[in-house]
Amino acid sequence: MPSAALDASTLEACIAAAVAAPSIFNTQPWRYRLDPETVTLQVRAAPERGLRHADPTGRALHLSVGAAVLNLRVAVAHFGWCPVTRLLPVPNDPRLLATVRLTGAASRAATGHRDDLYEAIPHRHSSRLPFSGRSVPPQVRTELAEAASREGALLIFPAADERDHLLRLTAEAEHRNRADPDRGAESRRWIHRDWDEPTDLGLPQAALGPQDSHERLPMRDFTAQRHTERLLSQPFETDPVIALLTTEHDRRTDWLRAGQALEHVLLVATVHGLRASLLHQPLEWTDLRESLSSAPGHHGHAQMLIRLGYGPEGPVTPRHAPHGLFDEAEERRDG
Repeated sequence: MPSAALDASTLEACIAAAVAAPSIFNTQPWRYRLDPETVTLQVRAAPERGLRHADPTGRALHLSVGAAVLNLRVAVAHFGWCPVTRLLPVPNDPRLLATVRLTGAASRAATGHRDDLYEAIPHRHSSRLPFSGRSVPPQVRTELAEAASREGALLIFPAADERDHLLRLTAEAEHRNRADPDRGAESRRWIHRDWDEPTDLGLPQAALGPQDSHERLPMRDFTAQRHTERLLSQPFETDPVIALLTTEHDRRTDWLRAGQALEHVLLVATVHGLRASLLHQPLEWTDLRESLSSAPGHHGHAQMLIRLGYGPEGPVTPRHAPHGLFDEAEERRDG
C-alpha cells in the first residue's frame, strides 16, 4: 500500500511521464496542479500553445492532453496507486480538462492497462522515417484494437481499397495545407531553425522526416514547402499499415478519451516493437474529416489516422522540464 503522501521525486517522475505524450506539432499544450490534501493532480489546458489555423476548435489540443492523461495514469499505477480519473470535472473551469486522484493500491484490473507500459513511455517516439515491408501480425492488431476499446474508442484497420481512399484524403489535406499561407506560417513557427537551437517545444529539423519518393504516403511537410521537388525524399513502404481511430460521439470528453486511446495504442505498439507516425492532416479540414468518418463500414467520428510498422525508432523531440509546468503561484492566488 503506498503512502498517502506524494514525495517530490515521484511527483516529478509522474509529470515527466505525462509530458512525454505526443502532441500536435509538439506544442505540449498542458499544465498541472497538485491538490496535496486530496492527492489529486489537475491536468489543465495551455491554450496559448494552441493552433489557431490547424486546430481552431481545440480538438487536437484535447487529444494531446488526453494522451498526457493516459501516461499520467500509467505512471501513477506504476508507483503503486490506483488512478481515479475524471474528465472535465468543473463545468465553470474550462481549462481544467481532467483530474487524476491517487487512491488505494493499483491493480491491472483497476487501471485497465498492461503492467509494462510505463517502461515503454520513454521509448515511444513518432517515426516519420520509412518502415520495412514486414506485416503487423493479426494478434498484435487485435491487442491494439483492445487498447483503444478500453478507453472508449474504436480502432480499425481498413482493407487496402479503403486504406488507399483514406490516404487520398490525407494527400488532399496535405496539398491544402501547403497552399494555405496562414497554416504554412503557423506550422513553420514550431520548427527549430537552427540545429542547436535551445528550446523545449516544437520540432527539431531531424524529426521532420523525408517525403515518400513514390508519392504513396502523404507525410506532413512541416515547412509547407510549395516546391516539393526540393524536399528530401526516400522510398517508403509500398503496403502501409494504416489504422483509423474513431469515437461514437464528438464532444470534448470524447476528444479526451480519443487522446487516451491513442496513447494507449501507441504504448502497446511500442511494447511490440512497432513504430508509428500520425497522419492528422485530413482531421484539420471539416469536409475531409467528415469524409473519413462517413467511409463505408465506419461508424462514429474520426479522431486520428495512425501509420504503423517496423523500422527506425525516430529521433527524440524536446520536452518541457516537469518542474516548469506547475501553476502553483496561480493556485495560491485563486485561494
